[in-house]
Amino acid sequence: MKEKDIIPDEIEWNILIGACSKSGMLHHCQYIVNQIPLNIQNKIRTQNALIDMWGKCGSIENAKNVFNLVVDRDTITYNAMINAFGLNGMGSQAAELYREMPNNLRDHVSQICVLNACSHAGLLHEARTIFNEIS
Repeated sequence: MKEKDIIPDEIEWNILIGACSKSGMLHHCQYIVNQIPLNIQNKIRTQNALIDMWGKCGSIENAKNVFNLVVDRDTITYNAMINAFGLNGMGSQAAELYREMPNNLRDHVSQICVLNACSHAGLLHEARTIFNEIS
């Protein structure tokens, strides 16, 4: 794209972020992020994609940093961060964030992410408590 002087828009950047998240190659992901203009990095869809990418690459600190920058968190923002915690064996943090998440933003994906995180972290009691709250 650079060679042909093509300037990516938000959608194209998010596609690149998604591709990076599938590769799991942290240095490639960081390279891509460093190329994204700040006005695009500050858009919620891009921030959500970055949280997801960092979580999948095992860089939970970067995921948390992006999460903390999001001003108007939506369901996808919370779900991405809960899932990032779960992917990185941090079930307690996933459950804690789920409990902090406003009830009106919770959906079935939120529930699946937190239960999966608890399950993989061996937090049976926590998972059962959350499951009973859902039912």
